Amino acid sequence: MVFEQIRLRMLFVILVATVCYGVAVDLGKNPWIYTLVGGWIATIVVIAERGLSKVSISKLVSGVIGLAIGLVIANLVAYPLLLITDLKGFSPWILLGANLVCASVGLTVGLKRDEDIFGFVSHLTGKKTQIHEGGYKILDTSVIIDGRIAEICETDFIEGVLIIPQFVLAEVQQIADSPSSTKRARGKRGLDIINKLQNQEFIPVEIVDTDFPEVPEVDSKLIRLAKTMDAKIVTNDYNLKKVAKIQNIKVLNINELATALKPILLPGESLRINIIKEGENPNQGVAYLEDGTMVVVEGGKKYIGKETEVTVTSVLQTTTGKMIFTEVKEESEKEKRKFRSKNK
Repeated sequence: MVFEQIRLRMLFVILVATVCYGVAVDLGKNPWIYTLVGGWIATIVVIAERGLSKVSISKLVSGVIGLAIGLVIANLVAYPLLLITDLKGFSPWILLGANLVCASVGLTVGLKRDEDIFGFVSHLTGKKTQIHEGGYKILDTSVIIDGRIAEICETDFIEGVLIIPQFVLAEVQQIADSPSSTKRARGKRGLDIINKLQNQEFIPVEIVDTDFPEVPEVDSKLIRLAKTMDAKIVTNDYNLKKVAKIQNIKVLNINELATALKPILLPGESLRINIIKEGENPNQGVAYLEDGTMVVVEGGKKYIGKETEVTVTSVLQTTTGKMIFTEVKEESEKEKRKFRSKNK
């Protein structure tokens, strides 16, 4: 795909240079000068096109506004100077210099101060915009099917505008129509979550039709859309986060948020848990906290099915989350009493 785009740009430059060569021959001019100038202009156009494709729409609009203001200021400054008789001979250069300088400054300021420009426009029109109050956050398929994003929105911890691309909606619909009952259930859950997000009043939700037909993979489309909109991607996909990070796209991972919000337990603290099954080692029991954290209970096998008070002995951080190792508090106290009695 990348090589195909490079070939198309090279063909464009060659085509422009060839046309300039033919025009110069017809006019009886030096064809090589026209060819070089045409090729140079075409190259500038290609470079500008690549740069603008990476700029968000908001920055592009603010840049155009800054450029227009710069050109207006340039002409307001230059034309009074041309009324001076001694400067009339330099009028083309004065106009050119003033327009170049003011246009460059206006464009640069417009790109860097896009938030201020949109805020000023909103103030003049009396309409408030939420485009830059938290920015855009694009939801991928995994985080929609997961469903926790709806609960996070209800807590009012997330800001900005949630974006659901049409190609993501189509993928969720495809999963909902899958012949597999498991996938079908996940897809229907995803559609229910989208409906729930649209009906909640805490954060705006928009479904956008922007697509990239030349890009087959949904993850690649998400990254392209995030670049275009200057947005963050909300996902549970670890691989998507790695690819996005390489391309300087910010990613919010719901799983990482859940891990960060899990309570911190220190050795010696007590818990009341319901031991539900045997562990891998003899006499071990296993329980789970409300957030899904596994708790391994030494000596907990005989307490299966009972709510038991345990004492934390250690906490292990793994790639999939935390594991808490504990022992039954009654057993722990018995061991301590035996130890004290032996040392008397």
